[in-house]
Amino acid sequence: MLNRLRQRSSDEGGFTLIELLVVILIIGILAAIAIPSFLNQKSKAQDAAAKQQVTTMQTAIETFATDNNGTYVGATLGELQKIEPTLKDVSTAVAKETAGLSSTGYTVESESVGSKDKFKLVNNAGTVTRTCEPVGTGGCPKGTW
Repeated sequence: MLNRLRQRSSDEGGFTLIELLVVILIIGILAAIAIPSFLNQKSKAQDAAAKQQVTTMQTAIETFATDNNGTYVGATLGELQKIEPTLKDVSTAVAKETAGLSSTGYTVESESVGSKDKFKLVNNAGTVTRTCEPVGTGGCPKGTW
């Protein structure tokens, strides 16, 4: 009986050092491939939040104009935040003060917290243009969105 136990314990071997090193190497290679792509996704998500915030600002400023005889004059960021309280949230994107306010147009802008990319929407007499900077990064591959 004792002889059987000795033989059984000598037959059961663990992993060799080479096998363990190969496994660790494979895990390291997989991590090196995966981690950069996950980090990039976070900045893309924050850029998407900034774009959404600009769209929300556009809706709020159009609501302001509806309540003020069709003019955008006086539609400050504070006024837009009264209409849409979610514009106060600065965890992923920061709304910038409105600009170019007139009876026929406006400019709204938001900045992504993580990447510092800026997304701008300009309405000039009903013609809407969407631009972003810096060009070629994150959610701004072509300078427009």
